[in-house]
Amino acid sequence: MSLFQAIILAIIQGLTEFLPVSSTAHLVLFPWLLHWPDPGQAFDVALHAGTLLAVLLFFVRDWMELTLAGLGFNYRGRGETSVQQNRKLFWYLIAATIPAAIAGFLFEHKIEEHLRQPVYIAGSMIGVGLLMWYAEYIGRLDRGMDRIGFGDAMVIGTAQAIALFPGVSRSGITITEGLFRGLTREAAARFSFLLSAPIIAGAAAHDLPKLIKLHHAGQIELPLSTLLVAVAVSAAVGYLVIAFFLQYLRTRTLKIFVYYRIVFGIVILAIWFLPIGAAR
Repeated sequence: MSLFQAIILAIIQGLTEFLPVSSTAHLVLFPWLLHWPDPGQAFDVALHAGTLLAVLLFFVRDWMELTLAGLGFNYRGRGETSVQQNRKLFWYLIAATIPAAIAGFLFEHKIEEHLRQPVYIAGSMIGVGLLMWYAEYIGRLDRGMDRIGFGDAMVIGTAQAIALFPGVSRSGITITEGLFRGLTREAAARFSFLLSAPIIAGAAAHDLPKLIKLHHAGQIELPLSTLLVAVAVSAAVGYLVIAFFLQYLRTRTLKIFVYYRIVFGIVILAIWFLPIGAAR
């Protein structure tokens, strides 16, 4: 893999990790379409480390306040009501991470081995796109972050577990479930982004020891400089996307992403079933 290819894939990761269009789908399908080599697990961890850095930096104040409140500390500049809400939200986020962590431990390797084919990814893109459209149609959009309860958190956390399937999109399925629960679009996205941090961090921590062993064994071909560039690019793009998307959802709907998912899925299916697709 060249540095140019690494930068392009890092930009794709940064753009698609937080938009409801599935970063996994794009990182699988773009190399497939362009005949690029598989960058390997080390590069995948580097990209996710970048987007983890983006979400941590963007919500650094939120996470500081949530953590302090969750551990029982009070802090200046906030009323008692806000502290109590943050205390609950901190533990809701911890509890909501558990379903995806269990699902990842039990099924990640099976899903990776059997469901990363473009035809399955295209089906997930279309299916979740239609689900997102229905959530937009029936969602009440009248509940903010301060009204999220334990039941909401666990339902959204369970939805996050479904994002193990390539093409589903972690942000797409969790925001969609948030809309079904009556959250505003911005609240659903904000909770989704906060919820993504522990699971991305856990996945990176799980893979890091294996990568260190492979590095010492000389089995990682990508140079460290390429991995660092990928981290920096995906972090910078991801940070900008979070800022843009939260602002976007204050006044606009998810319809453009519904259309994108459906059209993209149809195009992939068409390529897959054409002779040129079969040759791939």
